[in-house]
Amino acid sequence: MVSATSSSSRLLSPKERLREKSFQYCQRLIEQCDRRKRCSSDFCSALSPQCLVEAVCILDCLCAEDPSLVYRTFPGIKALFGRLSSDLSFARVLLPVAQFYLNHGEMAAVDCESVWKLVFSQFPAELFNDPFLAHDFLRFLRLNLEGLQRAAPQFTRFFPNFLKFLAWNSPAVLEDFVDLLPSLVTPGSAVELLHTLLDLPCLSATLVLQLRSTTLPISDPGSRSLLSLNAFRNPTFRGLFLFVLRTEAGSGDTIERLSVLHDLLAEATEWPRVVQCAQTAPVLLHIYFNTVVTVADEKLLAHLILVMLERSNLLLSIPTYCKEIHRVFSCQLLRLCKLHPSLVVDQSPELLEFAGTTANVYSKEDVYTHVVWVLGEYLSPSSDSRCSVRLITSCFESLEAVLFEITSSAPPPGSVCPAPKVITTLMSALAKLASRSHDLIPRVSLFLSKLRNITKGGSVPWCSDEEDMVAIVTRGEELLSLLKTPGVAQSVLTPPPPRQHSPVAQRHQSGPAPAAAGPHHPHTLAVMHKHTL
Repeated sequence: MVSATSSSSRLLSPKERLREKSFQYCQRLIEQCDRRKRCSSDFCSALSPQCLVEAVCILDCLCAEDPSLVYRTFPGIKALFGRLSSDLSFARVLLPVAQFYLNHGEMAAVDCESVWKLVFSQFPAELFNDPFLAHDFLRFLRLNLEGLQRAAPQFTRFFPNFLKFLAWNSPAVLEDFVDLLPSLVTPGSAVELLHTLLDLPCLSATLVLQLRSTTLPISDPGSRSLLSLNAFRNPTFRGLFLFVLRTEAGSGDTIERLSVLHDLLAEATEWPRVVQCAQTAPVLLHIYFNTVVTVADEKLLAHLILVMLERSNLLLSIPTYCKEIHRVFSCQLLRLCKLHPSLVVDQSPELLEFAGTTANVYSKEDVYTHVVWVLGEYLSPSSDSRCSVRLITSCFESLEAVLFEITSSAPPPGSVCPAPKVITTLMSALAKLASRSHDLIPRVSLFLSKLRNITKGGSVPWCSDEEDMVAIVTRGEELLSLLKTPGVAQSVLTPPPPRQHSPVAQRHQSGPAPAAAGPHHPHTLAVMHKHTL
């Protein structure tokens, strides 16, 4: 209540009097919370932090309305931070304090580095398993992205730490990261961030082991110990787990012995928390690629293609997870190559090595199919003037060898027959390459002719389904008919010259356009039928 007899109060307007008394009340409330409590009940212990949160938030609002209060408020806020910063049980109180520093630190010319180090480094690293703090922390980041980018741009370096909340609390915090992730994608962080998103299940498993290592005894003869927990405690592998648990980016793109880490975490692939975390990774990867195409140059995009090829075989062995990641890689590979067809020539050695490895047909079917498709589609002088006849011939011979191998014998033991789309994509890619170097047409025509004769002898060991075999033969006959007129084949099977894509168009494009939607797009068959007839 404002005293009606106070001469100083009568000099102020009602709004200013209310503001002044609110300021004094909050200051006194903070002082009282600092005093030794006469009552030691749990209720009083829980009430004190909540009072501090409300007091700091009200002071923040008052300073926003009257900037002159900033200089009177900061000494108390600074003292409160110094008193609570050593006790992480007050983390939810320190977030409003960090908000106050963010809003008014520049005006008061105070050093906020210690605040950001505590909030961005210690909170996620030590309190990742606190669901209430996870909500408050991620809300703080989402609501203050612009302010943090201006006042504390270094916050993006801590993305390995932020992702610990997702690795532990997914899918509860997935929506927060959908909003937060684009701000973490920069040219400097793009490669490491991609590796980190792919390693999210590993991070989830490592966090579980970190907590279990502090609660479970080192040796218990009466219980069955976890092999992964023993590995986590083993100094030999300590470096692997420390890298996964790092707080800041910049110490390396990924782990050199990543396959070793996956072997150590093999039993974690069935843990519910790890499986849930693996389900969120594909969603974030799509958002990541939607953002990276707006900030990356062609050199960086070329590097990302190499990462996708490399990591397609280096994933934690969760079957559905690997399948979904391969699907994301396939979609984004098409997208990047459509935006920048010259990437196919730039990365042709790596793409040819991947496409020339027969084992990839059986282990990475989706990625392999799309790698073959981009080679056949964009390895053309019309897409890049550097594409020579020698390069086209080299690609043709690699794909020809793979196609001959998989259609001349049964699949390896333990593997299923290659999918029809793999075989038809290889056939189409060979036809496209041959249409750009007419010396190759007899070779692919000979294979397509033999294919028709092979099916007349009955079942074949590399295709167990009769309908699939009919589809393969039909595609072969279409290509063979088209190649009889090389000029028409070249006009049909060669993509149009690439168009320039503005950054705005790229930013709003969520995936490849229908014309480059992938192998076996219906439009391709329609055009082929039209010209054949």
